[in-house]
Amino acid sequence: MKPLFLILPLSFATMFSLSSASFASVEIYQTGRAGDRLEKIESLKGFAQTDHTLKVNPENRFQTIVGFGGAFTEAGAHALSELSGEKRAEVLRDYFSPEGAHLSLTRTHIASCDFSLKNYTYAPVPGDVELKHFSIAPDYPFLLPMIQDALKVAGADFKIMASPWTCPPWMKTNNHWNGGELKKEYYSVFADYFVKYIEAYRQEGVEIWGLTPTNEPLGNNSSWESVHFTAEEMRDFIGEHLGPKLDAAGLDMSIWAFDQNRDHEMLHWAETIYSDEKASSYVDGMAVHWYQSTVDVGGENLDAMHGQFPNKGIIHSEGCIDNIGNDEPIGAMLEDDWYFRPEATDWGYIWALPENKKNHPKYRPFYRYVRDLIQGFNHNLNGWIDWNLVLNTRGGPNHAFNFCGAPILVDSGTNSAYYTPLYYAIAHFSKFVRPNAQRIGFDLSDDSPLWTTAFLNEDGSIVVALFNPEEQATSCTLKIKGAKQLKVAIDAHALQTIVLR
Repeated sequence: MKPLFLILPLSFATMFSLSSASFASVEIYQTGRAGDRLEKIESLKGFAQTDHTLKVNPENRFQTIVGFGGAFTEAGAHALSELSGEKRAEVLRDYFSPEGAHLSLTRTHIASCDFSLKNYTYAPVPGDVELKHFSIAPDYPFLLPMIQDALKVAGADFKIMASPWTCPPWMKTNNHWNGGELKKEYYSVFADYFVKYIEAYRQEGVEIWGLTPTNEPLGNNSSWESVHFTAEEMRDFIGEHLGPKLDAAGLDMSIWAFDQNRDHEMLHWAETIYSDEKASSYVDGMAVHWYQSTVDVGGENLDAMHGQFPNKGIIHSEGCIDNIGNDEPIGAMLEDDWYFRPEATDWGYIWALPENKKNHPKYRPFYRYVRDLIQGFNHNLNGWIDWNLVLNTRGGPNHAFNFCGAPILVDSGTNSAYYTPLYYAIAHFSKFVRPNAQRIGFDLSDDSPLWTTAFLNEDGSIVVALFNPEEQATSCTLKIKGAKQLKVAIDAHALQTIVLR
Protein backbone atom coordinates (compact mmCIF):
# COMPACT_ATOMS: atom_id res chain seq x y z
CA MET A 1 0.00 0.00 0.00
CA LYS A 2 1.55 3.29 -1.05
CA PRO A 3 1.66 6.22 1.39
CA LEU A 4 -1.31 8.57 1.14
CA PHE A 5 0.02 11.54 3.00
CA LEU A 6 3.33 12.55 1.53
CA ILE A 7 3.64 16.35 1.66
CA LEU A 8 3.53 17.42 -1.95
CA PRO A 9 6.52 19.35 -3.30
CA LEU A 10 6.31 23.06 -3.94
CA SER A 11 6.21 22.44 -7.67
CA PHE A 12 2.63 21.21 -7.08
CA ALA A 13 1.72 24.90 -7.03
CA THR A 14 1.84 24.89 -10.80
CA MET A 15 -1.46 23.00 -10.75
CA PHE A 16 -3.17 26.11 -9.39
CA SER A 17 -3.02 29.63 -10.74
CA LEU A 18 -2.79 32.42 -8.19
CA SER A 19 -1.21 34.94 -10.50
CA SER A 20 -4.28 37.09 -11.04
CA ALA A 21 -4.64 40.33 -9.14
CA SER A 22 -7.86 39.19 -7.50
CA PHE A 23 -10.34 36.34 -7.33
CA ALA A 24 -13.41 36.13 -9.51
CA SER A 25 -15.66 35.74 -6.49
CA VAL A 26 -15.56 36.02 -2.71
CA GLU A 27 -18.19 34.39 -0.49
CA ILE A 28 -18.38 34.75 3.28
CA TYR A 29 -20.56 32.54 5.48
CA GLN A 30 -21.18 32.98 9.22
CA THR A 31 -22.62 31.00 12.14
CA GLY A 32 -22.73 32.58 15.57
CA ARG A 33 -24.46 33.15 18.86
CA ALA A 34 -26.53 36.01 17.45
CA GLY A 35 -28.42 33.57 15.24
CA ASP A 36 -26.65 33.34 11.89
CA ARG A 37 -26.61 29.77 10.59
CA LEU A 38 -24.21 29.46 7.66
CA GLU A 39 -25.60 32.79 6.47
CA LYS A 40 -23.99 34.47 3.49
CA ILE A 41 -22.80 37.95 4.49
CA GLU A 42 -21.03 40.89 2.90
CA SER A 43 -17.42 41.90 3.52
CA LEU A 44 -16.65 45.28 5.01
CA LYS A 45 -16.29 48.22 2.65
CA GLY A 46 -15.30 51.86 2.95
CA PHE A 47 -13.47 52.00 6.27
CA ALA A 48 -9.96 53.18 7.08
CA GLN A 49 -8.52 50.31 9.08
CA THR A 50 -9.23 46.93 10.61
CA ASP A 51 -8.39 45.47 13.99
CA HIS A 52 -6.22 42.57 12.80
CA THR A 53 -4.27 41.35 9.81
CA LEU A 54 -4.27 37.80 8.41
CA LYS A 55 -1.78 36.93 5.67
CA VAL A 56 -2.42 33.67 3.81
CA ASN A 57 0.30 32.05 1.71
CA PRO A 58 -1.03 29.37 -0.66
CA GLU A 59 2.48 28.38 -1.65
CA ASN A 60 3.17 27.11 1.86
CA ARG A 61 1.62 23.62 1.81
CA PHE A 62 1.02 21.13 4.60
CA GLN A 63 -1.11 17.97 4.97
CA THR A 64 -3.63 16.65 2.48
CA ILE A 65 -7.26 16.53 3.62
CA VAL A 66 -9.24 13.27 3.59
CA GLY A 67 -12.54 14.77 4.69
CA PHE A 68 -15.03 15.85 7.36
CA GLY A 69 -18.13 14.13 8.68
CA GLY A 70 -19.78 11.93 11.28
CA ALA A 71 -20.71 8.35 12.09
CA PHE A 72 -23.55 6.06 11.09
CA THR A 73 -24.69 4.16 14.19
CA GLU A 74 -27.61 1.88 14.89
CA ALA A 75 -28.82 4.39 17.48
CA GLY A 76 -28.88 7.18 14.93
CA ALA A 77 -30.42 4.98 12.26
CA HIS A 78 -33.19 3.90 14.64
CA ALA A 79 -33.91 7.48 15.69
CA LEU A 80 -34.04 8.54 12.04
CA SER A 81 -36.32 5.62 11.11
CA GLU A 82 -39.01 6.95 13.45
CA LEU A 83 -39.45 10.09 11.34
CA SER A 84 -41.61 10.28 8.25
CA GLY A 85 -39.99 9.22 4.99
CA GLU A 86 -39.97 12.81 3.78
CA LYS A 87 -38.31 14.18 6.93
CA ARG A 88 -35.79 11.33 6.99
CA ALA A 89 -34.82 12.04 3.39
CA GLU A 90 -34.51 15.74 4.19
CA VAL A 91 -32.01 15.07 7.01
CA LEU A 92 -29.88 12.86 4.79
CA ARG A 93 -29.93 15.45 1.98
CA ASP A 94 -28.86 18.15 4.42
CA TYR A 95 -25.93 16.02 5.48
CA PHE A 96 -24.73 14.60 2.16
CA SER A 97 -25.86 16.74 -0.77
CA PRO A 98 -23.70 19.55 -2.21
CA GLU A 99 -26.52 21.92 -1.25
CA GLY A 100 -26.22 20.73 2.36
CA ALA A 101 -23.14 19.97 4.46
CA HIS A 102 -21.73 17.63 1.76
CA LEU A 103 -19.98 15.38 4.27
CA SER A 104 -16.98 13.58 2.79
CA LEU A 105 -15.77 11.20 5.53
CA THR A 106 -17.89 8.92 7.73
CA ARG A 107 -17.51 6.07 10.19
CA THR A 108 -19.60 3.09 11.21
CA HIS A 109 -19.34 0.24 13.70
CA ILE A 110 -18.64 -3.39 12.81
CA ALA A 111 -21.23 -5.35 14.83
CA SER A 112 -22.52 -3.77 18.03
CA CYS A 113 -21.16 -0.79 19.93
CA ASP A 114 -22.34 1.36 22.83
CA PHE A 115 -24.68 3.14 20.40
CA SER A 116 -26.42 -0.04 19.33
CA LEU A 117 -29.80 -1.18 20.59
CA LYS A 118 -28.33 -4.43 21.98
CA ASN A 119 -25.17 -6.55 21.97
CA TYR A 120 -24.68 -8.48 18.74
CA THR A 121 -21.99 -10.07 16.60
CA TYR A 122 -21.88 -11.29 13.01
CA ALA A 123 -20.39 -14.62 14.16
CA PRO A 124 -22.65 -15.73 17.03
CA VAL A 125 -21.79 -19.45 17.05
CA PRO A 126 -18.94 -20.27 19.46
CA GLY A 127 -16.05 -22.10 17.84
CA ASP A 128 -17.18 -21.27 14.28
CA VAL A 129 -13.61 -20.72 13.08
CA GLU A 130 -14.62 -21.08 9.43
CA LEU A 131 -17.29 -18.39 9.96
CA LYS A 132 -19.93 -20.54 8.30
CA HIS A 133 -22.63 -18.74 10.28
CA PHE A 134 -21.33 -15.22 9.57
CA SER A 135 -24.15 -12.78 8.80
CA ILE A 136 -24.67 -9.02 8.80
CA ALA A 137 -28.42 -9.60 9.26
CA PRO A 138 -28.50 -7.51 12.50
CA ASP A 139 -27.68 -4.44 10.39
CA TYR A 140 -30.61 -4.92 7.99
CA PRO A 141 -33.37 -3.25 9.99
CA PHE A 142 -31.74 0.13 10.66
CA LEU A 143 -28.01 0.67 10.15
CA LEU A 144 -27.54 -0.60 6.61
CA PRO A 145 -30.61 1.18 5.16
CA MET A 146 -29.40 4.51 6.59
CA ILE A 147 -26.02 4.11 4.89
CA GLN A 148 -27.61 2.94 1.62
CA ASP A 149 -30.02 5.88 1.58
CA ALA A 150 -27.19 8.33 2.28
CA LEU A 151 -25.28 6.93 -0.70
CA LYS A 152 -28.35 7.52 -2.90
CA VAL A 153 -28.49 11.26 -2.10
CA ALA A 154 -27.86 13.22 -5.29
CA GLY A 155 -24.26 14.43 -5.31
CA ALA A 156 -23.25 12.42 -2.23
CA ASP A 157 -19.51 11.68 -2.19
CA PHE A 158 -18.12 10.24 1.02
CA LYS A 159 -15.73 7.59 2.33
CA ILE A 160 -16.68 5.11 5.06
CA MET A 161 -14.34 4.02 7.85
CA ALA A 162 -15.43 0.97 9.86
CA SER A 163 -14.39 -0.11 13.35
CA PRO A 164 -15.33 -3.07 15.57
CA TRP A 165 -15.82 -2.37 19.27
CA THR A 166 -15.04 -6.00 20.01
CA CYS A 167 -14.43 -9.32 18.34
CA PRO A 168 -17.04 -12.06 18.95
CA PRO A 169 -16.95 -12.81 22.70
CA TRP A 170 -16.01 -16.47 22.14
CA MET A 171 -12.72 -15.32 20.64
CA LYS A 172 -11.73 -13.46 23.83
CA THR A 173 -9.93 -14.38 27.02
CA ASN A 174 -12.97 -13.53 29.15
CA ASN A 175 -15.74 -14.75 26.80
CA HIS A 176 -17.59 -11.50 27.44
CA TRP A 177 -18.73 -8.48 25.41
CA ASN A 178 -16.82 -6.02 27.57
CA GLY A 179 -13.06 -6.08 28.13
CA GLY A 180 -10.79 -9.05 27.65
CA GLU A 181 -8.21 -9.73 24.93
CA LEU A 182 -8.36 -11.47 21.58
CA LYS A 183 -6.86 -14.93 22.00
CA LYS A 184 -3.77 -15.46 19.87
CA GLU A 185 -5.28 -18.57 18.26
CA TYR A 186 -8.10 -16.41 16.88
CA TYR A 187 -6.01 -13.64 15.29
CA SER A 188 -6.40 -15.22 11.85
CA VAL A 189 -10.13 -15.88 12.32
CA PHE A 190 -10.75 -12.29 13.38
CA ALA A 191 -8.93 -11.10 10.26
CA ASP A 192 -11.26 -13.33 8.21
CA TYR A 193 -14.15 -11.65 10.04
CA PHE A 194 -13.11 -8.28 8.58
CA VAL A 195 -12.91 -9.76 5.08
CA LYS A 196 -16.39 -11.28 5.43
CA TYR A 197 -17.76 -7.95 6.64
CA ILE A 198 -16.28 -5.92 3.78
CA GLU A 199 -17.48 -8.42 1.18
CA ALA A 200 -20.98 -8.63 2.71
CA TYR A 201 -21.34 -4.85 2.73
CA ARG A 202 -20.08 -4.67 -0.86
CA GLN A 203 -22.83 -7.09 -1.87
CA GLU A 204 -25.30 -4.62 -0.38
CA GLY A 205 -23.87 -1.77 -2.46
CA VAL A 206 -21.76 -0.24 0.32
CA GLU A 207 -18.01 0.14 -0.21
CA ILE A 208 -15.86 0.34 2.90
CA TRP A 209 -12.85 2.63 2.45
CA GLY A 210 -10.99 2.27 5.72
CA LEU A 211 -10.68 0.18 8.88
CA THR A 212 -9.40 0.37 12.41
CA PRO A 213 -8.62 -2.99 14.08
CA THR A 214 -10.71 -1.98 17.08
CA ASN A 215 -12.19 1.05 18.77
CA GLU A 216 -10.36 2.15 21.94
CA PRO A 217 -7.97 -0.78 22.40
CA LEU A 218 -6.85 0.61 25.76
CA GLY A 219 -10.36 0.02 27.03
CA ASN A 220 -13.30 2.06 28.31
CA ASN A 221 -13.37 0.67 31.85
CA SER A 222 -15.29 -2.26 30.35
CA SER A 223 -18.42 -0.11 30.36
CA TRP A 224 -19.54 -1.52 26.99
CA GLU A 225 -18.19 -3.55 24.08
CA SER A 226 -14.40 -3.56 23.91
CA VAL A 227 -11.40 -5.76 23.24
CA HIS A 228 -8.00 -4.81 24.56
CA PHE A 229 -4.79 -4.69 22.52
CA THR A 230 -1.31 -3.55 23.34
CA ALA A 231 0.60 -1.67 20.67
CA GLU A 232 2.68 -4.79 20.06
CA GLU A 233 -0.42 -6.98 19.72
CA MET A 234 -2.05 -4.63 17.23
CA ARG A 235 1.21 -4.48 15.28
CA ASP A 236 1.29 -8.27 15.01
CA PHE A 237 -2.41 -8.54 14.22
CA ILE A 238 -2.11 -6.06 11.35
CA GLY A 239 1.21 -7.21 9.96
CA GLU A 240 0.75 -10.97 10.22
CA HIS A 241 -2.99 -11.38 9.79
CA LEU A 242 -5.26 -8.46 8.86
CA GLY A 243 -3.08 -6.94 6.15
CA PRO A 244 -2.22 -10.24 4.42
CA LYS A 245 -5.83 -11.48 4.61
CA LEU A 246 -7.10 -8.28 2.97
CA ASP A 247 -4.44 -8.58 0.26
CA ALA A 248 -5.32 -12.23 -0.40
CA ALA A 249 -8.96 -11.24 -0.83
CA GLY A 250 -8.06 -8.41 -3.22
CA LEU A 251 -9.35 -5.74 -0.81
CA ASP A 252 -7.37 -2.48 -0.89
CA MET A 253 -8.28 -1.00 2.49
CA SER A 254 -6.91 2.06 4.22
CA ILE A 255 -5.94 0.84 7.73
CA TRP A 256 -5.74 3.22 10.69
CA ALA A 257 -4.24 2.05 13.96
CA PHE A 258 -4.70 3.08 17.61
CA ASP A 259 -8.21 4.69 17.62
CA GLN A 260 -7.89 6.13 21.12
CA ASN A 261 -7.21 9.49 22.77
CA ARG A 262 -4.51 11.99 21.79
CA ASP A 263 -2.37 11.47 24.86
CA HIS A 264 1.21 10.31 25.26
CA GLU A 265 0.26 6.71 24.44
CA MET A 266 -0.33 7.77 20.84
CA LEU A 267 3.35 8.27 20.03
CA HIS A 268 4.31 4.94 21.60
CA TRP A 269 1.79 3.18 19.39
CA ALA A 270 3.05 4.95 16.30
CA GLU A 271 6.67 4.08 17.10
CA THR A 272 5.79 0.45 17.78
CA ILE A 273 3.72 -0.10 14.64
CA TYR A 274 5.71 2.02 12.20
CA SER A 275 9.04 0.50 13.29
CA ASP A 276 7.82 -2.84 11.95
CA GLU A 277 8.27 -2.77 8.19
CA LYS A 278 5.49 -5.26 7.45
CA ALA A 279 2.86 -3.74 9.73
CA SER A 280 3.78 -0.21 8.66
CA SER A 281 3.31 -1.09 5.00
CA TYR A 282 -0.38 -1.74 5.67
CA VAL A 283 -1.08 1.27 7.91
CA ASP A 284 -1.87 4.71 6.48
CA GLY A 285 -1.98 6.47 9.82
CA MET A 286 -3.33 6.77 13.35
CA ALA A 287 -6.97 7.32 14.31
CA VAL A 288 -7.46 9.48 17.41
CA HIS A 289 -10.24 10.67 19.75
CA TRP A 290 -10.56 13.88 21.76
CA TYR A 291 -11.79 12.71 25.17
CA GLN A 292 -8.52 13.34 26.99
CA SER A 293 -9.46 16.99 27.42
CA THR A 294 -12.26 19.47 26.76
CA VAL A 295 -9.81 22.39 26.38
CA ASP A 296 -6.60 20.95 24.90
CA VAL A 297 -6.50 19.54 21.35
CA GLY A 298 -3.33 17.56 22.12
CA GLY A 299 -1.34 19.66 19.68
CA GLU A 300 2.08 18.73 21.05
CA ASN A 301 1.34 15.03 20.71
CA LEU A 302 -0.09 15.43 17.21
CA ASP A 303 2.90 17.50 16.10
CA ALA A 304 5.37 15.06 17.64
CA MET A 305 3.80 12.14 15.81
CA HIS A 306 3.64 13.99 12.50
CA GLY A 307 7.21 15.24 12.92
CA GLN A 308 8.52 11.74 13.48
CA PHE A 309 6.33 10.11 10.79
CA PRO A 310 5.51 12.81 8.21
CA ASN A 311 4.39 10.30 5.57
CA LYS A 312 1.65 8.89 7.79
CA GLY A 313 -1.73 10.48 8.38
CA ILE A 314 -3.82 11.33 11.45
CA ILE A 315 -7.62 11.18 11.44
CA HIS A 316 -9.82 12.32 14.31
CA SER A 317 -12.16 9.34 14.21
CA GLU A 318 -14.46 10.17 17.12
CA GLY A 319 -15.55 13.00 19.38
CA CYS A 320 -18.87 14.20 20.77
CA ILE A 321 -20.43 16.69 23.14
CA ASP A 322 -21.43 14.12 25.71
CA ASN A 323 -23.05 16.28 28.41
CA ILE A 324 -22.51 13.57 31.05
CA GLY A 325 -22.44 15.07 34.53
CA ASN A 326 -24.04 18.31 33.39
CA ASP A 327 -26.15 19.99 36.00
CA GLU A 328 -28.72 20.65 33.30
CA PRO A 329 -30.91 17.96 31.71
CA ILE A 330 -30.34 16.65 28.20
CA GLY A 331 -33.05 19.06 27.11
CA ALA A 332 -30.55 21.88 27.38
CA MET A 333 -29.05 20.51 24.20
CA LEU A 334 -32.22 21.59 22.39
CA GLU A 335 -31.50 25.27 22.99
CA ASP A 336 -29.24 27.11 20.52
CA ASP A 337 -27.73 29.41 23.12
CA TRP A 338 -26.65 26.49 25.36
CA TYR A 339 -23.95 25.68 22.82
CA PHE A 340 -22.37 29.08 23.37
CA ARG A 341 -22.60 29.14 27.19
CA PRO A 342 -19.82 27.78 29.44
CA GLU A 343 -22.07 25.23 31.09
CA ALA A 344 -21.38 21.85 29.48
CA THR A 345 -19.43 19.15 31.23
CA ASP A 346 -18.22 15.67 30.41
CA TRP A 347 -17.41 12.58 32.46
CA GLY A 348 -14.09 14.07 33.52
CA TYR A 349 -15.70 17.03 35.25
CA ILE A 350 -16.82 14.69 38.03
CA TRP A 351 -14.75 11.55 37.66
CA ALA A 352 -11.29 12.58 36.45
CA LEU A 353 -8.35 12.04 38.77
CA PRO A 354 -7.27 15.22 40.63
CA GLU A 355 -4.16 15.65 38.48
CA ASN A 356 -6.33 15.61 35.35
CA LYS A 357 -9.19 17.83 36.55
CA LYS A 358 -7.67 20.82 34.74
CA ASN A 359 -8.47 19.15 31.42
CA HIS A 360 -12.20 18.88 32.17
CA PRO A 361 -13.61 22.26 33.23
CA LYS A 362 -17.03 23.50 32.22
CA TYR A 363 -16.87 24.56 28.60
CA ARG A 364 -18.76 26.08 25.68
CA PRO A 365 -19.74 23.23 23.30
CA PHE A 366 -19.54 25.33 20.13
CA TYR A 367 -16.12 26.61 21.15
CA ARG A 368 -14.85 23.10 21.85
CA TYR A 369 -16.06 21.90 18.49
CA VAL A 370 -14.62 24.77 16.49
CA ARG A 371 -11.36 24.81 18.47
CA ASP A 372 -10.78 21.16 17.68
CA LEU A 373 -11.51 21.64 13.99
CA ILE A 374 -9.31 24.71 13.56
CA GLN A 375 -6.47 23.90 15.92
CA GLY A 376 -6.59 20.18 15.18
CA PHE A 377 -5.93 20.80 11.50
CA ASN A 378 -3.27 23.33 12.37
CA HIS A 379 -1.64 20.41 14.23
CA ASN A 380 -1.69 18.05 11.26
CA LEU A 381 -5.05 16.27 11.29
CA ASN A 382 -6.04 14.90 7.87
CA GLY A 383 -9.69 14.22 8.67
CA TRP A 384 -12.33 14.83 11.32
CA ILE A 385 -15.37 12.72 12.25
CA ASP A 386 -18.04 13.48 14.84
CA TRP A 387 -19.54 10.50 16.65
CA ASN A 388 -23.27 10.04 15.92
CA LEU A 389 -24.71 11.91 12.95
CA VAL A 390 -28.20 11.73 14.42
CA LEU A 391 -29.68 10.88 17.83
CA ASN A 392 -33.05 11.34 19.50
CA THR A 393 -33.71 14.17 21.91
CA ARG A 394 -32.58 12.07 24.86
CA GLY A 395 -29.18 11.50 23.24
CA GLY A 396 -29.89 7.85 22.37
CA PRO A 397 -31.23 5.26 22.12
CA ASN A 398 -28.60 2.72 23.12
CA HIS A 399 -28.22 -0.36 25.29
CA ALA A 400 -25.33 1.11 27.30
CA PHE A 401 -27.34 4.13 28.52
CA ASN A 402 -24.42 6.22 27.30
CA PHE A 403 -26.28 9.31 26.15
CA CYS A 404 -24.66 12.22 24.33
CA GLY A 405 -25.27 14.92 21.77
CA ALA A 406 -25.18 14.86 17.98
CA PRO A 407 -25.20 17.60 15.34
CA ILE A 408 -28.83 16.76 14.53
CA LEU A 409 -31.33 15.64 17.20
CA VAL A 410 -34.69 14.26 16.08
CA ASP A 411 -38.08 13.96 17.78
CA SER A 412 -40.41 11.25 16.48
CA GLY A 413 -43.32 12.65 18.47
CA THR A 414 -43.31 15.90 16.50
CA ASN A 415 -41.63 14.50 13.35
CA SER A 416 -39.00 17.20 13.67
CA ALA A 417 -35.24 17.58 13.42
CA TYR A 418 -33.25 20.10 15.46
CA TYR A 419 -30.11 21.24 13.66
CA THR A 420 -27.79 22.20 16.49
CA PRO A 421 -25.10 24.86 15.97
CA LEU A 422 -22.66 21.93 15.74
CA TYR A 423 -24.22 20.85 12.44
CA TYR A 424 -23.41 24.25 10.99
CA ALA A 425 -19.91 24.20 12.46
CA ILE A 426 -18.99 20.99 10.62
CA ALA A 427 -20.71 22.27 7.46
CA HIS A 428 -18.45 25.34 7.52
CA PHE A 429 -15.62 22.94 6.73
CA SER A 430 -17.13 19.93 4.94
CA LYS A 431 -19.11 22.00 2.43
CA PHE A 432 -16.15 24.08 1.26
CA VAL A 433 -12.96 22.11 2.02
CA ARG A 434 -13.09 19.11 -0.25
CA PRO A 435 -11.05 15.88 -0.23
CA ASN A 436 -7.48 16.28 -1.50
CA ALA A 437 -7.37 19.92 -0.45
CA GLN A 438 -4.19 20.98 1.33
CA ARG A 439 -3.85 23.06 4.45
CA ILE A 440 -1.85 26.19 3.66
CA GLY A 441 0.22 28.66 5.65
CA PHE A 442 -0.95 31.85 7.33
CA ASP A 443 0.38 34.60 9.58
CA LEU A 444 -2.07 36.24 12.01
CA SER A 445 -1.13 39.42 13.88
CA ASP A 446 0.16 38.57 17.36
CA ASP A 447 -2.49 40.54 19.24
CA SER A 448 -5.40 38.88 17.48
CA PRO A 449 -7.84 36.78 19.52
CA LEU A 450 -9.09 35.08 16.34
CA TRP A 451 -8.65 31.37 15.66
CA THR A 452 -7.90 30.58 12.04
CA THR A 453 -6.81 27.98 9.51
CA ALA A 454 -6.76 27.90 5.70
CA PHE A 455 -6.95 25.40 2.84
CA LEU A 456 -6.34 25.22 -0.92
CA ASN A 457 -8.75 23.04 -2.89
CA GLU A 458 -7.83 21.13 -6.03
CA ASP A 459 -9.89 23.57 -8.11
CA GLY A 460 -7.71 26.48 -6.91
CA SER A 461 -10.24 27.94 -4.47
CA ILE A 462 -8.95 29.10 -1.11
CA VAL A 463 -10.96 28.54 2.06
CA VAL A 464 -10.22 30.48 5.24
CA ALA A 465 -11.89 29.69 8.58
CA LEU A 466 -12.09 32.42 11.22
CA PHE A 467 -13.53 32.18 14.71
CA ASN A 468 -14.04 35.07 17.10
CA PRO A 469 -14.29 33.82 20.72
CA GLU A 470 -14.59 37.33 22.16
CA GLU A 471 -17.59 39.21 23.55
CA GLN A 472 -17.22 41.96 20.93
CA ALA A 473 -17.30 41.99 17.17
CA THR A 474 -14.00 42.60 15.43
CA SER A 475 -12.61 43.04 11.93
CA CYS A 476 -9.74 41.66 9.92
CA THR A 477 -7.76 42.53 6.79
CA LEU A 478 -7.21 39.33 4.83
CA LYS A 479 -4.20 39.38 2.51
CA ILE A 480 -3.68 36.60 -0.01
CA LYS A 481 -0.29 36.45 -1.71
CA GLY A 482 -0.79 37.43 -5.33
CA ALA A 483 -4.28 38.84 -4.83
CA LYS A 484 -6.02 41.95 -3.59
CA GLN A 485 -6.70 42.25 0.13
CA LEU A 486 -10.12 41.78 1.63
CA LYS A 487 -11.59 43.45 4.69
CA VAL A 488 -14.08 41.46 6.75
CA ALA A 489 -16.02 41.91 9.98
CA ILE A 490 -16.87 39.03 12.28
CA ASP A 491 -19.44 39.03 15.06
CA ALA A 492 -18.80 38.02 18.65
CA HIS A 493 -18.96 34.25 19.26
CA ALA A 494 -19.02 33.63 15.51
CA LEU A 495 -17.42 31.29 12.98
CA GLN A 496 -16.79 32.43 9.41
CA THR A 497 -15.78 30.60 6.29
CA ILE A 498 -14.35 32.78 3.52
CA VAL A 499 -14.25 31.18 0.07
CA LEU A 500 -12.18 32.80 -2.67
CA ARG A 501 -12.51 31.47 -6.22
